[in-house]
Amino acid sequence: MRITYPSIDKLLSRVDSRYSLSVLPAKRAHELEAGDPPTLDHFKCDKSVGKALEEIAAGKIKVDPAHAEINLED
Repeated sequence: MRITYPSIDKLLSRVDSRYSLSVLPAKRAHELEAGDPPTLDHFKCDKSVGKALEEIAAGKIKVDPAHAEINLED
């Protein structure tokens, strides 16, 4: 399976490493599945990991290195 949207280049411009790009959407997907509200009004992808990647590409979530947690951007 290939990720075509959002592009890897766009995602890597939002996070500092490929490791963060693998961990951040996984954590955010778990949050979405647990009922946390989405940060976007609509998504192209139906799956939670795809939604998390779209949120990252939009700049709505990022890694907080001081707390190793996901921070939602307003």
